[in-house]
Amino acid sequence: MRIIITGGSGLLGRILTDKLTAEGHELLILSRNPAQVRGLPTGAKAIGWDGRTAAGWGDLITAETAIINFAGANIGEGRWTAARKKEILESRVLAGQAVVAAVASAAHKPAVVIQSSAVGYYGNRGDELLGETAAPGQDFTAEVCVAWEQAAEPLTAHTRLVTIRTGVVLTTEGGALAKMLTPFKLFMGGPFGSGKQWFPWIHLEDEIGAILHLLHHPSAQGAFNLTAPGVLRNGEFAKVLGKVMNRPAIAAVPSFALRLALGEMADLVLHGQRATADKLLASGYQFQFPQAEAALVDLLGKK
Repeated sequence: MRIIITGGSGLLGRILTDKLTAEGHELLILSRNPAQVRGLPTGAKAIGWDGRTAAGWGDLITAETAIINFAGANIGEGRWTAARKKEILESRVLAGQAVVAAVASAAHKPAVVIQSSAVGYYGNRGDELLGETAAPGQDFTAEVCVAWEQAAEPLTAHTRLVTIRTGVVLTTEGGALAKMLTPFKLFMGGPFGSGKQWFPWIHLEDEIGAILHLLHHPSAQGAFNLTAPGVLRNGEFAKVLGKVMNRPAIAAVPSFALRLALGEMADLVLHGQRATADKLLASGYQFQFPQAEAALVDLLGKK
């Protein structure tokens, strides 16, 4: 199978590329800077893309093609100024529209498109259990996710569309966990704000595993929450992390300090979603790390 990945030079894209080429698939990585995409395995190559149109790659789609759309500006980098928020939103919408245009113009339609999204779709909902049929929230992250998903919605007329609403991906190579490790090592770790907000996490291996599962199962379609069954509140997660690292977890970071440091972007850690994995489990996926302690032992034991 030919698999086209947009935004494939990031961590998830690199690991998926390795996994899929090992299975014998042909991988095409779309990138604004293809010359800088290095270390690709045999069977994968980088192709230039402007991030906004189907120019240069739309004709690469065949009936045996899958598209995985990861493209979008990093929501966790830089303060959310008006200009930055516009960039975050437009990068996702334009990439989604480019995929739609490419598929619409292709002589043969792809077998499946996997569209990235996030559990931020649900907004800040307190203790409400959030399955995939729950209504979207009202804050900026929800606005971005709704627009992101709507941009790809026309694909349902042409192919199987799977939307992955991902939680906090646990890995020591970047993201939230990597940023939490230093204060814990310095005996200054603890929850963010009240610690009562839900922390919908997933181990990197399960994130990759779930994507591969959904890619290869023709009956899977629609939105799926990619979060571990053992969802915890932020304070509970901090305690588990402290236990695994043999460090205290009592140095809470006050909400006002996070607001001063991050501005509106503090919503990413002060808000949370009690997102359920019931639909993913019902599709037949078996988590390698359903509980946080085993996930953290696995990740930190490798360091």
